[in-house]
Amino acid sequence: MDFQDKKVLIIGLARSGIAAAKVLASLGAEVTIADRKSAKELSQGLKTLEGWPVKIHTGGYPVISNSKFDLVVTSPGVPMRAEPLVQAVEANLPVWSEIELAGSLAKGRIVAITGTNGKTTTTTLIGQMFTDAGLPVVVGGNIGVPLIQEVLGTTPDHSIVVEVSSFQLEWVHAFHPKVAIITNITPDHLDRHGTMENYINVKARIFANQSEEDFTVLNYDDPILRKLAEKCPGKVIFFSHQVTLDEGVFVKDGWIVARFKNREQQICQVSDLKIPGLHNLENAMAAVGAGFASGLTEEQMKNTLTTFPGVEHRLEKVRELNGVLFVNDSKATNPEAAMKALEAFDQPLILIAGGSSKGSDFTELAKMIKEKVKHLVVLGETADDILRAVEQTGFEAVHRVSTFPEAVQKAYELASPGEIVLLSPACASYDMFRSYEHRGKTFKELVAELA
Repeated sequence: MDFQDKKVLIIGLARSGIAAAKVLASLGAEVTIADRKSAKELSQGLKTLEGWPVKIHTGGYPVISNSKFDLVVTSPGVPMRAEPLVQAVEANLPVWSEIELAGSLAKGRIVAITGTNGKTTTTTLIGQMFTDAGLPVVVGGNIGVPLIQEVLGTTPDHSIVVEVSSFQLEWVHAFHPKVAIITNITPDHLDRHGTMENYINVKARIFANQSEEDFTVLNYDDPILRKLAEKCPGKVIFFSHQVTLDEGVFVKDGWIVARFKNREQQICQVSDLKIPGLHNLENAMAAVGAGFASGLTEEQMKNTLTTFPGVEHRLEKVRELNGVLFVNDSKATNPEAAMKALEAFDQPLILIAGGSSKGSDFTELAKMIKEKVKHLVVLGETADDILRAVEQTGFEAVHRVSTFPEAVQKAYELASPGEIVLLSPACASYDMFRSYEHRGKTFKELVAELA
């Protein structure tokens, strides 16, 4: 689409909406950005738009008709059933996600990563592989940097590495990654997607526009993805830590191994990975699959795999105080992510969990808490749900608190030298915080203040 003089409505005045508004305005579009929140609530975002030729509509949305706008761009936080999106569909107006918009403007090879867990680590790791190899790359998307603000400077030589959430995939139409990766699929965001089937179908949109010249990297150990491989139009590259694959990326004799066209290559030893946990081994293997599909050499990938320290808010070691290690895993916003964190440690754990609800089931997490956790400190909207689940297992070392500072202080009081205080909430953050990043940063600040 040539955006010159096109009338574009952007729904949502958050990071991606603001970035889209600026890019579209710079391309000559007549941009209106709207949000149901008041101007006072949006004051910070509004400041960033000062001086830009953008019409701003707060406290609700304008009535949408096909005579008023040529395109609607929606932010990921806006559900599909929101009134302006329903109106747009009824008026036969195209509705794009910010990722769709960015993809239409990008030049270069898109490497797109989705999945319930592991997206951010895998995205960052792949981006670092290209950087360490001295190749032009931009990294963005759900990772915190809107992709739209990164793509205008790209060239055909660029690799564009993008983390994509299920919310962003709801409104893609032509988005076409050369390499698509799905790390895993477990129940998440069912409060928005309604059913597991809907959630899986939305995730599968990441490869819907691929051709037989493209690649899809999938977790062979995930039965959902193994079945989904049948629908992939591109070449499937499996990775597995459980099975020695005829072709793909797997573990053999303590090494990450890649086997393609009957040629087997050792990438690096599992013990040389800097990032802990079985889930990070899976993330590393997914990155290797994407690296091979993108033409990286085993030496280039090994260099990054053996030096990459991980990402903020994911099993991030914060501080050791009086023999107690504090670990920030605020990015664990669902039970499966928290379970992977628990699996990563052998030491006794004092777990801080709870937050806002995403419709999750805590039954399996509760079983692992009984097995791995010495004390559980619980808070937030989901406290009752978690308590009910752990009570069913007979686990009794539960401590309910009202505030986040109380949780950190209580966890420290319960910990002994050689033990770990782990923030791995298994829930979203919106009952107390703006985002999981805000929650993680607050945790680190509180830990730094402990005497």
